[in-house]
Amino acid sequence: MPEHTFRLNGERITVDAADDERLLCVLRDLLGVTGPKDGCGINVCEACASHLDGKAVHPCAIPVGRLKATDEVTTIEGLPATAGADLHPMQQDWLGQDVAQCGYCQPGQIMTAAAVVRRAAAKGREITDADLDGIRTICRCGTYFRIREAIKAGAAMM
Repeated sequence: MPEHTFRLNGERITVDAADDERLLCVLRDLLGVTGPKDGCGINVCEACASHLDGKAVHPCAIPVGRLKATDEVTTIEGLPATAGADLHPMQQDWLGQDVAQCGYCQPGQIMTAAAVVRRAAAKGREITDADLDGIRTICRCGTYFRIREAIKAGAAMM
């Protein structure tokens, strides 16, 4: 089995896995990281959303063989460290807006939202309705209004 080395939530790790093994399976099954959820497995629902070098990605669609030793994978478990806090601002506002119901999609929602807000800030602008409309993470419970409010509140804190 080939060895793959990359950074996960700030730590350098090495894992034995086939090159075509999906990163989501490596995270969950081999490394015990349970934040990214296995929803559709075909890059549609975004429940597995995580960050790869700061950008939102879907680990269900990334073969672990594509990662380089310099790549940084951040899951919901590592998101607070990116803000130097116990909770990332987006997580704080998720709680403040009482977003979660079943909670299954929440890690993917939060990871996608944090990346979208960071991208808007890097362009020197505020989050827009178009940005929010571009977030396509599926929420089975339909808490989209509260999700949008939490993203706006989190953006103000980031």
